[in-house]
Amino acid sequence: MKAAALHDIKSELTNTSKTQLIDLCLRLAKFKKENKELLSYMLFDSVDEQLYVENIKTELLFQFGEMNTTHLYFVKKSLRKILRVLTKYIRYTGSAEVEVKLLLFFCLTLNKSGIPINKNPVIKNIYQNQLKKVSKTIAGMHEDLQYEYVKELAQLVREE
Repeated sequence: MKAAALHDIKSELTNTSKTQLIDLCLRLAKFKKENKELLSYMLFDSVDEQLYVENIKTELLFQFGEMNTTHLYFVKKSLRKILRVLTKYIRYTGSAEVEVKLLLFFCLTLNKSGIPINKNPVIKNIYQNQLKKVSKTIAGMHEDLQYEYVKELAQLVREE
């Protein structure tokens, strides 16, 4: 079965009643965990984005604290898991500013964690790819917002 185009879905949703829309949203939320998380973000967390970012930072710090650092293999796997969750949260917001804030916080936390970034090429690549992603996202932002983030990024690059 082929899914309908987004334009067709949009036009159909404009023709449905309010109660039908509520039923459709609830059914979507029951179907997949990510849909439920996205709906929760849109209904509750999008109002106060700063609080949302702080909650994600707290969770990120918790995940770094729970990381198994006995072997670099486990560190690598944990970092990938943290990035997967972080990317999901960033995707919910759709905001370049939130993306830059969270990725810079991830890189800063990784730097301060004491993990030997340069000893493992995979961990080093993970770190450098996040710096590249931040740099690319900053380039697409408004000039007023760019200045502060460019300073933070330059500081991270110097510490490397």
